[in-house]
Amino acid sequence: MYNPYIKRILDFSIALLGLLLLSPLLLFVTFGLAIANNGKPFFFQLRPGKNGKIFKIVKFKTMNDKKDHEGNLLPDAKRLTKIGSFVRKTSLDELPQLFNVLKGEMSLIGPRPLLVEYLPLYSEEQNRRHEVKPGITGWAQVNGRNAISWEDKFKYDVWYVDNASFLVDMRILFLTIKKVLGSENISSKTSLTIEKFKGE
Repeated sequence: MYNPYIKRILDFSIALLGLLLLSPLLLFVTFGLAIANNGKPFFFQLRPGKNGKIFKIVKFKTMNDKKDHEGNLLPDAKRLTKIGSFVRKTSLDELPQLFNVLKGEMSLIGPRPLLVEYLPLYSEEQNRRHEVKPGITGWAQVNGRNAISWEDKFKYDVWYVDNASFLVDMRILFLTIKKVLGSENISSKTSLTIEKFKGE
């Protein structure tokens, strides 16, 4: 693994430059989602970071909070707004995580931070994904994203932990741009988002 200080400098510099260059787009998307989601353009959720340390991730909110007559949230497909669908398809929903990168909670490249509720379900090998900072994109994302099985996803995550380097990160960054432009593997084969992990 290459020097974490160099990786941190690159993360901070690229994230800051990205936020500055993309600020007009971020403001436009924020305004549109605020209208679609009753003044709530952002989605916040606790996620485990490096060594399992919990932090609050920020993303653009692509679904509204509409509920049925019993007070339960409607299925994802019925809550996904038109602008939210576009934002998700183009992966713009991930851009606010650049703030998490600036704060040092995330890296540009690394295993995606999953739900806190999954922590007790991991095997010892799967838990190794927390040996590095989570990333906005990663090896699993460019090898199938939400269309691959949990087993394969964890194998890719652990592979990255063992093989992280500047060249690997550049390869992942290039493949990420390619997949985003092609809108590949955004959903799983059976649902709008990936099915929940239930352990071994």
